[in-house]
Amino acid sequence: MTIQVAARIEDIEDAAAREARAPSSLVMRFSADEPLRLDAGRELAPFQIAYTTAGELNAAKSNAILVCHALTGDQYVASRNPVTGKPGWWETLVGPGKPINTRKYFVVCSDVVGGCMGSTGPAAIDPATGEPYGITLPVLTIRDMVRAQAMLIDRLGIDTLFAVVGGSMGGMQVLEWAVSYPTRVFAALPIATGARHSSQNIAFHEVGRQAVVADPEWRGGRYILEGSRPHKGLAVARMAAHVTYLSEAALARKFGRNLQDREALGFGFDADFQIESYLRHQGMTFVDRFDANSYLYLTRAMDYFDIAADYGGRLADAFRGSRTRFCLVSFTSDWLFPTGESRAVVHALNAVAASVSFVEVETDRGHDAFLLDEPVMFDAIRGFVSSAARARGL
Repeated sequence: MTIQVAARIEDIEDAAAREARAPSSLVMRFSADEPLRLDAGRELAPFQIAYTTAGELNAAKSNAILVCHALTGDQYVASRNPVTGKPGWWETLVGPGKPINTRKYFVVCSDVVGGCMGSTGPAAIDPATGEPYGITLPVLTIRDMVRAQAMLIDRLGIDTLFAVVGGSMGGMQVLEWAVSYPTRVFAALPIATGARHSSQNIAFHEVGRQAVVADPEWRGGRYILEGSRPHKGLAVARMAAHVTYLSEAALARKFGRNLQDREALGFGFDADFQIESYLRHQGMTFVDRFDANSYLYLTRAMDYFDIAADYGGRLADAFRGSRTRFCLVSFTSDWLFPTGESRAVVHALNAVAASVSFVEVETDRGHDAFLLDEPVMFDAIRGFVSSAARARGL
């Protein structure tokens, strides 16, 4: 690694560390007497939530849309990320004139608790010790994330959300909102998600977590305090996970067996193939912006997610009596959250006569399609949001 590259990475790390403790976005702080009660039987207090807003809240406070981010997302849904300098991760969907139109709606997006962009997470300082929490932070669940979001929405003075929208882990949060706060969600858009994490997905997450903790620089989770970073382990975790976000067809179309900057096989273990180089790049850029312990916590939260578990294994019972309008979106080539996962939710909603529509988008882009320019998805979301707005009187 060149000195210039090493210096650049160090600068990015400093920016990421600053954002974890003093985010550039808005921050809502909750005092020691306003605890977040966790599924683990513990309380988190004090704590804070970093968030962004776009658009204006109307006088009736009836046009608020909460956008929930995926595993490696953050609060910068439609604005420049201060660490990477890149545009918002869902600017294709959220913004003026977009399917989620910020000229009409007030959009809120928060960094989840357990994250690393300013909400309380493993990199935050534990007031009891004056040191980063590391892995002493209580284990979190999707429901804990939603409870924290509900406290944020309360503080903003919003009683009922017009809509909650999210994909993947964000879609899990959408479903949890609809179950935990059914009277507070007028419309719900869970995209590329499911009502529980499959054993295959748990397996992939465990591979990633073990890659992190096997890195000697992880230091038992105390790497921040000890001035190290488990970059290699986190990069491998990201590489393995990234494969699950794609599809075989997309990989074949984009890379095939093309060689990387060479005319013949190298007969060694450098990156002979373009796909190898691509995955290594994904791993290297990921460690620039994400905290390894947050990766452990958020993947574990997804693993624990199982809505039906609290209803005797009967998913339909979780939605019984719901008046929320639902629209689920899946993708034909998504093998991380295949269409069958969305259909199971649709069938459960149908079983209790809930209002639900469903769109399966044909694409070879895999799970990541929900973050990309997919006109069919955009049309479906625009149509659903517009219909719900008319019903809401917006």
